[in-house]
Amino acid sequence: MQDQVSSFVSRSQLPPLPPPGDTSGFAGRVRTHLFATPFDAILTALSLTAIVYVVWSLLQWGVFDAVFVGSDRTACIPAEGREVGACWAFIGAKFQQFLFGLYPLDQRWRVELVFFALVALVAAIAIPRVPYKRLNAILLFLVFPLVALVLLTGGRFVLSGSMIALVFGLGALATLLVGSARSSRVGGDILMTIARWLTAVAIIVAIASAYVTSDRVMLFRFPFTVLSAAALIAALAAIALAVVATLRTADDRINPLSLLYPLLAAFAFVFVLTSNFGLPDVPTNLWGGLLITLTVALTGITASLPLGIVLALGRQSQMPAVRLLSVVFIEFWRGVPLITVLFMANFMLPLLLPSGVSFNQLLRVLVGVSLFSAAYMAEVIRGGLQAIPKGQYEGADAMALTYWQKMRMIILPQALTLVIPGIVNTFIGLFKDTSLVSIIGLADLLGTVRRGFSDPQWITPATPATGLVFAAFVFWAFCFGMSRYSVFMERRLSKGHKH
Repeated sequence: MQDQVSSFVSRSQLPPLPPPGDTSGFAGRVRTHLFATPFDAILTALSLTAIVYVVWSLLQWGVFDAVFVGSDRTACIPAEGREVGACWAFIGAKFQQFLFGLYPLDQRWRVELVFFALVALVAAIAIPRVPYKRLNAILLFLVFPLVALVLLTGGRFVLSGSMIALVFGLGALATLLVGSARSSRVGGDILMTIARWLTAVAIIVAIASAYVTSDRVMLFRFPFTVLSAAALIAALAAIALAVVATLRTADDRINPLSLLYPLLAAFAFVFVLTSNFGLPDVPTNLWGGLLITLTVALTGITASLPLGIVLALGRQSQMPAVRLLSVVFIEFWRGVPLITVLFMANFMLPLLLPSGVSFNQLLRVLVGVSLFSAAYMAEVIRGGLQAIPKGQYEGADAMALTYWQKMRMIILPQALTLVIPGIVNTFIGLFKDTSLVSIIGLADLLGTVRRGFSDPQWITPATPATGLVFAAFVFWAFCFGMSRYSVFMERRLSKGHKH
């Protein structure tokens, strides 16, 4: 019996059998996925019919019956026996206006230079293999905004003493944060405590000096009031004390120059904005088209992320006042529509400013959009913070890290990685919402395209559809690019749940 059983046992691994003939190859996959049942076959046939009809209609409208060349509306007017589809000649004639608005022709090289610099810096940050990421980040987020502002406007801004004092007050606040990140023992130092109070006094007095009149003095060729000069001196003293306190309590030896970066940034900000570089002034009411769209979108994106992080941390703070202020801010801006925010920024913000201080319309919109998007960004980031296991917080506390060291090195990197889809989704929504600025008179891309419809030289039945399709394609291209890069970053960081 043993011999008979063993004769049927295989002594080597048998080769795998080929799949059934009706499921292998292209025909098998089509049969399995599209025509597996009669109902699937009917759905496939209906879907293919709809797709063929839509694609053929689009090709016929956008290619076969389209007009690509023409100098005026006569090229796109249907004639007897002639169908006219898309009027791409209208897009070609207005293309420069769609990009730059009414920006002077002889100065459009400045806009092109800003576009090229933006593309180069974003590519250097986005492509993983490009080296010097920290330098590229500094150039993109700190240097590029100032250079772009001067190039696009012409520079030569008039800064009041209260504004300069506020800039240096914020520089002092940044110095405190840098010092806290470099030294775990600086929080208990008496000099750092004094620096904190001086920074708070500098910021409060700088804001108050814009509303309270006092005697005027000249400092560094800039007009200051007594209050704003006192705020500037307090800010400089706070920076000096914070640097000394950090150097004498640092765990490791650090470069003193690294603590002065905020001070140097404040000096560079004032110098660049007030200097004369010989560029003609171009007021923002001449801007338009894609220039306005990218300006509003990029400013909102750049400002909303750090503001959102601060608000999210504030909402989870253990200090009741900070938590309350963060909650009130977030819930207020999330409770009003963006259109209302734009109207408030355009008409109500000037009422809150001191007399003699005025912001142009574009700057008011940038402030409103940034605050609005920051509230939504804060909730996205708060979701990431809540998703971090409690053990990560406890482990950071066990390593005796300060609050900002814990957030910067352990908590925030993980939280931001987890909510990449939510962050990019907020960015995409903000980019599309920039079209609402046309309601208050700013000529963004969509607004410029719509204004082109009323040009007597291009009033045709095909002009509106062609212009709207062009604008929709531009918005889709930018939003789709952000979406695909988000997917790429998720895969690269490998944060998906793997089983």
